[in-house]
Amino acid sequence: MSHASHKSPKRKRRFITIVKLLSGMAALVLLGCVTLLIYLYNTNLPVADTDHNSRILDNQEGIMSTFSVSGRSYDPVTLDEISPYLIQATLSVEDRKFYDHMGFDIKGMGRAILVNIEKMNRSQGASTLTQQLARNLYLSHAKTWTRKVQEAFYTTQLEMKYTKQEILQMYLNEIYYGHGAYGIEAASRMYFGKSAKDLDLAESALLAGIPKGPTYYSPYNHLESALQRQKIVLSTMIETNNITKQEANTAARENLLFQPKGEQKTVAVAPYFRDYVRQIVTSELGITEEQLDHGGLNIYTTLDPHAQQAAEDAVAAGMDPNSDLETALISVDPRTGYIKAMVGGKNYQTNQYNHTLATTRQPGSAFKPIMYLSALSSLKMTALSTFKSEPTLFHYDDNRKTYQPSNFGDKYLGEIDMRKAIAASDNIYAVNTIMKVGPEQVLDTARKMGILSPLQAVPSLALGTSPISPIEMASAFGVISNAGMRLTPVAVLKITDASGELIYEATPSPGEQVVDPAAAYVLTHLMESVFETGGTGNRVASIIKRPIAGKTGTTNTDAWLVGFTPELATAVWVGYDKGRNIESADGRRAAPIFAQYTEKALENVPPKIFPIPEGVVSAYINPESGLLATKDCPIKTLEVFIKGTEPTVYCTLHGGGPEEASEEIQTKDHSWWSNLRQWWME
Repeated sequence: MSHASHKSPKRKRRFITIVKLLSGMAALVLLGCVTLLIYLYNTNLPVADTDHNSRILDNQEGIMSTFSVSGRSYDPVTLDEISPYLIQATLSVEDRKFYDHMGFDIKGMGRAILVNIEKMNRSQGASTLTQQLARNLYLSHAKTWTRKVQEAFYTTQLEMKYTKQEILQMYLNEIYYGHGAYGIEAASRMYFGKSAKDLDLAESALLAGIPKGPTYYSPYNHLESALQRQKIVLSTMIETNNITKQEANTAARENLLFQPKGEQKTVAVAPYFRDYVRQIVTSELGITEEQLDHGGLNIYTTLDPHAQQAAEDAVAAGMDPNSDLETALISVDPRTGYIKAMVGGKNYQTNQYNHTLATTRQPGSAFKPIMYLSALSSLKMTALSTFKSEPTLFHYDDNRKTYQPSNFGDKYLGEIDMRKAIAASDNIYAVNTIMKVGPEQVLDTARKMGILSPLQAVPSLALGTSPISPIEMASAFGVISNAGMRLTPVAVLKITDASGELIYEATPSPGEQVVDPAAAYVLTHLMESVFETGGTGNRVASIIKRPIAGKTGTTNTDAWLVGFTPELATAVWVGYDKGRNIESADGRRAAPIFAQYTEKALENVPPKIFPIPEGVVSAYINPESGLLATKDCPIKTLEVFIKGTEPTVYCTLHGGGPEEASEEIQTKDHSWWSNLRQWWME
């Protein structure tokens, strides 16, 4: 036997052994892969930041906003709410084989590995949309091998657990487009002021190019780079047969209209209200920051989306975006205390301070109705009570101090009654009133109506010199609208946890009767004159098509209009943050904002008169004498009174007397029985 033939069986056995070993290793690797896939399939993905964020819902249970640890607010949309151009552009430039792979682009990875080996670094990547989504949801962006392995695992799990459409939708709602905009809806509204579903081809191509370098390709930072990137995206869309070359050329030539930087439409709905809710649930309702950021809570609120939009539109129309003048609008349902709309400033992106909560602003004459309500409730005055409007020096504190107010423009009206004083906002009448009623009693009435800000019991309190927040003013005027019944402002109705279990529910409040209903109605009737001829709110009366009552207020630094209907009590304030005096034009902005908001917010609500409670009587008065009118009086006005305070003497200026008074001018008792009887007879 030769030496060669002796070694042949040994080689064969060695070959067979190697084959078996390799086969065994391959089997082990295959088994390991199968085991890993089974493990990954049966293992839950980590909770993504967007999955465990708590959500705020409006009173229609629509999602308003979402809290997150980073402070990001999301505005998620479905694929059918995104322009097809944007979807096509994104897939063309980021992952054109998205629907063909299982999460990994093997060819692309191979090319990237070769480039990285050549350059001796890990600078080149070939991430698919799924890989990018896994990284954005669960990982950092550090270029380490550990992160790459974790990314591969999470990518595999995403592909196994979600459809391609679901992955694409998650990606487009998560990706960062620069300047704080996460998700395509946020980006579309920020850059173009429109919804993602309304994007055209040129706009879509530009936005699709930004995620590769949100800073470098931002049109705000580097417009030329952004437009060059847009052309690259359009070229890829031609290559993937999504558009024609002619369409690409047309889109490239389009003059894009960007929102001015810093003046972009706020992405989040009612951002000031969102921040207010966060404050309420963490400081008053026992919810921790950890629960809010990680608990997946559903927070059901009182906000009315229609009223909120009306408020934001009115503020946008009434304020100059180029001015430093600020504003606030807060609107409450006086029947429930529910906050329906809240705009805490002109632009949340540039100023997050919520001015509806500011306790440093003087209400000026807008405070006067609270004082007049105290005067009416105490029965010390009626609508016919008169004072002389003239320069007056008032003495107080046992004659140790003096106070000399003046009327706006030094305009004095002579002998006037309460209706005329309210309509014209006469300061002399107001101070005479507080001197008659007493500052302490006015302060007590304000406290009962929910004003908790510190008030000074001095004559100037009548003119609103003590600062009060807009939310307090709206709530206090709600008491007048609601027949003297006070309800504390409410923002949160209930909170459920991630599994739907109720963890908080607001207890419906029956309210507290803090003011005589008859006094509240008499004051309401008087405050309606503010929007009539001669009233300080008359210039916006043509906008309002329903019964409404209110009061303007102006100081050197603040301008207000606070008013109400039976359904809404609203405070609008304008002024500067740094104590700067307002100009006359600035002071005229509050009333149109109030009027436009009220009409729009209630456009689907039929106009209602203010209900007349028991204990109110009405009578026709001769305004010249202030006495009951007779049939011979040439001018008669209908005035209302708390029962027992109405005049009983008839006017004799024009002849006639009690026996000649016609039936129509007899005093009318507005008790519930008389109202029911009148309705039945009609």
